[in-house]
Order: sequence, then structure tokens, then C-alpha cells
Amino acid sequence: MQRLIQIQGARVMAGLVLALLGSFVLCVFAEGGDAERGYRFLTEKAYLPADFNEEILSQVWKVWPEPLRSQAEAATPLERRHLIFSRYGLTVRPGEEDSQAQFAPLQYVVSQNGTWTMNCLSCHGGNLLGKPVPGLPNARYALQTLSEEMRETRMAHFPGSGLTRMEKASVVLPLGTSRGTTNAVTFGILLMAFRDQDLNIRSLGSVTLPRFVHHDMDAPAWWIYRKKKYLYTDAYIPRGHRSLMQFMLVRQNGPEKFREWEADFEDIETYLLSLQAPRYPFSMDAGLVRRGEQVFLQHCAECHGTYGKNETYPNRVVEIDEIGTDPVRFHSILPSDRAMFGKSWFAHYGADEMILETQGYLAPPLDGIWASAPYFHNGSVPTLWHILHPDQRPVVWRNTSEDGYDQQRAGFVVEELQQVPPAVTNPRERREYFETRVSGKSAAGHDYPDALSEEEKAAVLEYLKTL
Repeated sequence: MQRLIQIQGARVMAGLVLALLGSFVLCVFAEGGDAERGYRFLTEKAYLPADFNEEILSQVWKVWPEPLRSQAEAATPLERRHLIFSRYGLTVRPGEEDSQAQFAPLQYVVSQNGTWTMNCLSCHGGNLLGKPVPGLPNARYALQTLSEEMRETRMAHFPGSGLTRMEKASVVLPLGTSRGTTNAVTFGILLMAFRDQDLNIRSLGSVTLPRFVHHDMDAPAWWIYRKKKYLYTDAYIPRGHRSLMQFMLVRQNGPEKFREWEADFEDIETYLLSLQAPRYPFSMDAGLVRRGEQVFLQHCAECHGTYGKNETYPNRVVEIDEIGTDPVRFHSILPSDRAMFGKSWFAHYGADEMILETQGYLAPPLDGIWASAPYFHNGSVPTLWHILHPDQRPVVWRNTSEDGYDQQRAGFVVEELQQVPPAVTNPRERREYFETRVSGKSAAGHDYPDALSEEEKAAVLEYLKTL
């Protein structure tokens, strides 16, 4: 695959590797055994039923469209595995980039008998400049397409094997209508409706289903977890290891499992708290950075905090009418939905302070913001330059490079369009395009940069690369 970015010189390449991997290796062991165990739990222990196995995965290319199917057919087994990883947004694990063996993905736990089970890194572990980075939002994950094509493979080549939960769910519930987005929080609300306060499964007659409003979300970077008091865009669930466990609410996991696994998630949270953002690996204009820091302190720090030696973060929720970004997420979860979680074991039966009546969206910490495109809670903006130029945000855009990086605009290398090409009619192809006219996907709002001059915007952009 053609790379749109060329990094010249051994010193620059060494700096890139250190920036992307050195901080990861440090963070895994920064907190001693607990953080190390936490990472092992994420990558080696399955907390959910298996999604598929190696035998089915090895045949999935047979349902791909042409010319990709013919390319896979002619490929070696190792080449075909790379094609599978690329199609579905999977990455190798750190340290295994040059493996010539049957490597495992960062995003799935692969057992000794060949079963694959999704883990938290499916959304929170991605690819940056060709390197796997745990904690990076996975902007390439194609869960809906993966689930559909696994279902087709199973039905065509493994009849009678039975469909898995994702293969069933993808028929009736959108798992993400654009590549890299997720509907996970809505699933969490839906699954919670089937549990009582002790996490026992309710009888169907006692279940009141919550209102289901699909809204694609951009997964947050995990290295900002340590700064946040509350989780999610609307900041209503207190940070804590139990809060990280709610996505395991499948029927197979009863209350005893959550209590058994609580110690695991204490280690997993320790791992999250140890993560540090990757450093920008390219050259910067030092004078512009200094100017940008002053503009940032004057115009941005009130919401997003300060950075450096004496960093601060206000955990500020900005009212929805003020921020002006897409409101679908704000209106999609009711106070009654939040209260179900607040009264349960997850929130220590009401002892944790929930925010049931949230006023808007949390202004997130900006650590590593250069690396975590796309932007806004719904992933509607492809670069930081577009954040700073509200009137230039594309109506439709497509990420055109798996490993590329736009150094000038800080973010994805994208194709910008006014509409999805009419010839693109297949839903799986359309998911490669982000359409901001679709409900929940607006790129409007956060127009504060309109108060800045072009020179100030350029300076702020340069400063953001240093965070």
C-alpha cells in the first residue's frame, strides 16, 4: 500500500519509533506488576464469548468483493492475513510488526484452540504511522463489515455452526455506520435494562426497554483517562474500575463473574492510568509553538486545561447550546437510563456520585491530540486544521491512507467531497465515507476559532502538536 508520507533519515526514523513505542513500553511497566498484569488481562484473557475462530477467519476472503477477493486468493497465507487485518482495522501487537508467523491482533484475545474474542482494545488500540499503539482510538475498526462478512462466511462455508452475538446483532442494530465509529454506549444502556441492581438477569416481563437512538461515537484515547473525573462525552459516569466492566453484560456473564473479575479490572485501570500520549515525531516551528501557547492560554485553556510542568484540567462540561456540536448524543440517553447504572453494583449501589442531568458535553483533555484523529465526539472532523476552520469542514470525507499523516493539517490524509460518489452503493463501501449530513454525524459547532486570525490559528495548530 502506497504511503503518503516519507520519513527521511535514520535519526528521524529512530525518533518516530521511540515516540510511538518507547512511551508504550515505559507505561506498561510504570506502575509495576499491576499495570503489566492489566495489559496481559486485556490481551490474553477472554471476558466475553468467542466471536469466531481461525478456521472461519481463514475463509472470510471468499466473500470479499472483487478485485480484493482475487488478490487474496493469489496471496500467500501471511500476505492474506495482512489483507484481513487491513480490511477490518486490526493491528499486530507491539513488537510483532515484523513477525513472519501467524500473528495475533491487538484487538482480540486469541486462545490456544484458535478462538477469537473481542477485547477493549478493539476500539482503544489503533495504528499510528504504521505502528500499533495501545490506547489510541481505533479509527480503522470496521466491526459492522467484519460481523456481516463473518456471518456470510459461516453460512456459506460452515452451515449449522450457529451465529455469534455480533453476527446476529449486526442484522438489526448498527455497530457503526462509518469505519472507526462505535455504538457501544447505547449497547451498554440496552444491556443494563436486562439487569437488576445486583446484575442478575431480569425476567422479560419486568424489562422496560430504553429508548434506542443510534449515534456513532469516536472512541476516546485512553491516555486521557487519568485526567477525567467522569467518563463519556456527556460526563455522567464516575471514573472507576467497575465502570469499565459494563460492556461485559452478555447473558453468559452473571453477577458472580463480575465479582470474580473485579480484581482484574483494578489492574486494567492501573494500566490505563499509566498510559502517556505519544510524542509528535516530526519537526516543529519553535517560535510558532511559543506564540501558539499564548493564544491557547488566552482562548482555549479555560475549557481544555493547561499543559506542561504544572498542568491543569478543569473537567468542564460545556452547555449544549453553547458548544453547538451535534446534539443527538446529548438527547439520546435519558436520566432514567443513567439512574439504572447509578443504582447498580457498578456504581456501588448509589454511593458513586452520578450526574443524571448533564448539561452538555465534556471538553476533553488534549494530550496527544495530534495523534487521535478524527475529532469531535462523533468523529466528524478529520484534522485539527478543520477544527480551527469551521467553515472549511468537509461535508463528506474519506481517509485515503492507512498509515499516512497530514503534517500540515495534523490529522488524516483525506479526500473531501460534497457527496458520496453515486457509484458507491454498497453499504460496506459507503462506510468508508463519513457523511456529515446524516443524523448524529454533524461537523458543526465549536466555532470558537472564528475569533482568531489566520496567524493565530496557525500558531495554535503548531502548539497542539506538542501536547
